[in-house]
Amino acid sequence: MQLGVNVPNFGPGTDPGVLREWARTVEGLGFDLLMVSDHVAVTPDVAERYPEPFYEPFTTLSWLAGITTRLRLGTTVLVLPYRHPLLVARMAANLHQLSGGRFVLGVGVGWARREFDALDVPFTERGRLTDAYLGTLREAWRATRDESAATTAVPAPPPIPVWVGGNSEAGIRRAVRFGDAWHPLRLPMDRMRAVLADHTLPGFAPRIALRLTAAPVDDPERPAGVGTVEQILDDLDRLRRLGADTVVLDPYHGDPDETRRPHEAWRALTTVATHWRTTS
Repeated sequence: MQLGVNVPNFGPGTDPGVLREWARTVEGLGFDLLMVSDHVAVTPDVAERYPEPFYEPFTTLSWLAGITTRLRLGTTVLVLPYRHPLLVARMAANLHQLSGGRFVLGVGVGWARREFDALDVPFTERGRLTDAYLGTLREAWRATRDESAATTAVPAPPPIPVWVGGNSEAGIRRAVRFGDAWHPLRLPMDRMRAVLADHTLPGFAPRIALRLTAAPVDDPERPAGVGTVEQILDDLDRLRRLGADTVVLDPYHGDPDETRRPHEAWRALTTVATHWRTTS
């Protein structure tokens, strides 16, 4: 099982230098994947948790591809209805090719109603649009692969993995129909176990919290990834036994001031990475 990190690409403490250090830290610690989030119009509902500056994900990951060598790079998650699907198909394919096949496209339907309004995208249609756009992405990539195979001898990179986010039944159905993996965000362990028991999924790549505590967290509703290092390692082991191919650790907990203190997250990641290598 591989481990990834959700890196804050937003907030008052984030700038190009900090993003560069995030990439060097994540790759240097031996993690397999670096992912970033997506917002286009930072409306007031978005700004409460994800304020400016907000670095656009395709631009940011393209830049990070040039200063990393091994890391996979992805979105957790791209709000698919915000952009024309043919534009997304082209940007994703180019990033995948330029990075040597390292891109992972995580997608979701979005939640910020005022951001949808600012972009003139109907909020109540976001699920239908996401389904339609996922179909368009698949068709566009298939046509491009067929054309490339007919006109060039240069081997194409492997297909872009599509991780479909969404904790609802509709999101799970979407992952089964269109995705290479279901990508739940911060669900309790019991809920993930129940979904996996009830559905045949194409793959499983959850994003969980990362919050280290000095004392064990005894709350029965404890989120996966929250607790002592022993509890977090046990969470990772249980996810591996549930069939997770990749687990993405999310050290951001909703307070924008956290972005001014990235070293706290880096220490937690160092602890988990060091212990994971010795136990896995």
